[in-house]
Amino acid sequence: MTAEPAPPRLRPMEPADLPAVLDLERRLFPGDPWSRRMFLDELAQPSRYYLVAEQAGRPAGYAGLLAAGEQGDVQTLAVEPGLWGRGIGRALLDALFAEAGRRGVRDLFLEVRADNDRARALYTRLGFTQVGLRRRYYRDRADAITMHRPHPAPAAGRAGSGGAPEPGTEGKP
Repeated sequence: MTAEPAPPRLRPMEPADLPAVLDLERRLFPGDPWSRRMFLDELAQPSRYYLVAEQAGRPAGYAGLLAAGEQGDVQTLAVEPGLWGRGIGRALLDALFAEAGRRGVRDLFLEVRADNDRARALYTRLGFTQVGLRRRYYRDRADAITMHRPHPAPAAGRAGSGGAPEPGTEGKP
């Protein structure tokens, strides 16, 4: 019998995380990766909220939120490919939803590559619906689908869950 992997530990992203984040960014988004400067600019903005998911003490993914009044944007979400399907993306999104709620966001948006079926399926399961199409949005001319989710709240479906834990408390009693 194989033990279930421990849930990821979520914590705020720090500049020291950028080498690992940029490595993952370049591997997952080779046609349009964010630069170190872009991440540093994002981390410096009070309207932003960025997290790193750690698995076995190493960065396994990251995500970011822009919250501006009652509207928010999932700026980015990435998970190490070898760890896909283990709930890391879901945990990151649940934490973004919780933070969006704390900040008074009522409508949450995101863009996702039209050819990224796996991500689109996750977003749909979590209550996002397609509201638009941005043709040739990415540098490689791929289209983006714009999606919307009203009234962000931690995703349902986990018995006994009161929502996403505060970053850094995952897996702690």
